[in-house]
Amino acid sequence: MTSRDWISGRVAALLVMAALLSGCGVNNIPTYDEQVKAAWSQVENQYQRRADLIPNLVETVKGFAKQEQETLVAVIEARAKATSIQVDASTLDNPEKMRQFQQAQTQLTGALSRLMAVSERYPDLKSNQNFLALQSQLEGTENRIAVARRDFITAVSRYNTEIRTFPGRVWHSLMYSDMPLRENFEATTPEAEKAPEVKF
Repeated sequence: MTSRDWISGRVAALLVMAALLSGCGVNNIPTYDEQVKAAWSQVENQYQRRADLIPNLVETVKGFAKQEQETLVAVIEARAKATSIQVDASTLDNPEKMRQFQQAQTQLTGALSRLMAVSERYPDLKSNQNFLALQSQLEGTENRIAVARRDFITAVSRYNTEIRTFPGRVWHSLMYSDMPLRENFEATTPEAEKAPEVKF
């Protein structure tokens, strides 16, 4: 056997091993981790969409229901708190920061529910076109938040399952030990499990 044949044999063996490794899940962990990060980004995107709707909604309600100042202030404060806590993909493995973020979002959901209940006392507000458009956008956003949270939960479940079961557990211990289990979304109160009521 010549050295050229020996090198060719080694190269062929490496190519076969690379093909086998690529088909046995060695890339699943980083792929699933990226899916978790992308899913979380979508959750944040929808929360931001909701936060962006709130100033217009508050201004519209304020024009019709000036005496509801306490409710309006509660919504503004809850929005400020919810938008001040930043959780991005790089901090997904920080359970305390995730809990703070979720609690702030839950408080905002509650404040929005109270704001929507105010409209029942103001028939002119309920028929205002701007308010109706904002109501519709908010309702759609709450549905998008629910879908984004569901997708995030699914992505985290897939990722965590991969690094805790065979063969992902092997790859995790050999190549990806720096990638921790991810915290999943948890409702902080029973009311947080459903979108706020926005029917009029």
